[in-house]
Amino acid sequence: MNFHEYQAKELFAQYGIAVPPGKVANSPDAAVDAAKALGGTQWMVKAQIHAGGRGKSGGVKFCRSFDDVRAAAKGMLGTNMETYQSAGRALPVNLVLVTDATDIARELYLSILVDRDSKAVSFIASKHGGVDIEQVAKDTPEDIHTIVIDFVEGLQPYQCRQLGFAMDLNAKQVNQLTKIMLGLYKLFNEQDLALVELNPLAVLEDGNLAALDGKVNSDDNAEFRHPNLAAMRDLTQEDAAEAAAVKYNLNYVTMDGSIGCMVNGAGLAMATMDVIKLAGGEPANFLDVGGGATKERVTEAFKLILSSDKVRCILVNIFGGIVRCDLIAEGIIAAVKEVGLKIPVVVRLQGTNVDQGRELLANSGLAITPADDLNDAAQKAVAAAKA
Repeated sequence: MNFHEYQAKELFAQYGIAVPPGKVANSPDAAVDAAKALGGTQWMVKAQIHAGGRGKSGGVKFCRSFDDVRAAAKGMLGTNMETYQSAGRALPVNLVLVTDATDIARELYLSILVDRDSKAVSFIASKHGGVDIEQVAKDTPEDIHTIVIDFVEGLQPYQCRQLGFAMDLNAKQVNQLTKIMLGLYKLFNEQDLALVELNPLAVLEDGNLAALDGKVNSDDNAEFRHPNLAAMRDLTQEDAAEAAAVKYNLNYVTMDGSIGCMVNGAGLAMATMDVIKLAGGEPANFLDVGGGATKERVTEAFKLILSSDKVRCILVNIFGGIVRCDLIAEGIIAAVKEVGLKIPVVVRLQGTNVDQGRELLANSGLAITPADDLNDAAQKAVAAAKA
């Protein structure tokens, strides 16, 4: 699950990480009120969407007056914003964050994540932060520093100091970085997070460090332990079909093809998409209905697939291990009738009672095409989609 910048900063503040004062607003008038409450003479107005690169898309404005604040908020709120990090989607701007405009001497980069290569929690840092951090990693990888944390010992202060001096910080700033890193490590573990990114972690003109922007991702598998984080979820920032899938414990990812996929098992779903590609087609989604492919779940899965107007055919690939194939076939038939499908459906069943399941599908009187194996299913689905 992703979080807005203002939510990330609320979490940072709880763990002793310095952030500039800020207030969230949902209207131009509220933005002006926020600026007045903050005081000062200059502010930043920042669109709150689940994507980076807002500055290059007009989502971050520097303001010197209340009129500037009002105009900036008015230009953002109610619009849809697409950035180079929004994966081709234009995300709705429902909120803006008004913060103090701070004088920055340097921009740094700091993140903590689960590193799959080292199988450990790791910090990644650079003395070059800001919007072009990806270019830094590409052009000067020697400026990217990594610390792997021993899961028994935990993060040690000497590791923080080593990283601070590698980032050309002075002794005072190294001590501040140590406090920030220890706070991030505690936040990461206590809240079961997947990624925390401070970009930029700024050296201000007064020499102090502060997190001017933050990105936080949590581990969905641990959501049941953190109702406070679950309450922060903003479904308006998520793909509508993917958000709906969460309600029914379906694993769904929207894609751009014309062949809808309904499969039980993540590995089998990936293989199904591969075989569709090999047959000359394009999958419209990734969809894992799990081991219990009941009528209710199959019906909801069909509805999710049909939420895309690009789908021209649906390929159902089910291995009947936990649930028998004849029961799965009954669920598919009932779901097709309930949803009122008007596009071809190709079904490949394998497993317990597979012959009975195929017979039920063949005698259903519905536009369901049985397939002998996965290759046969993919070829039939591609042909149906093109037709």
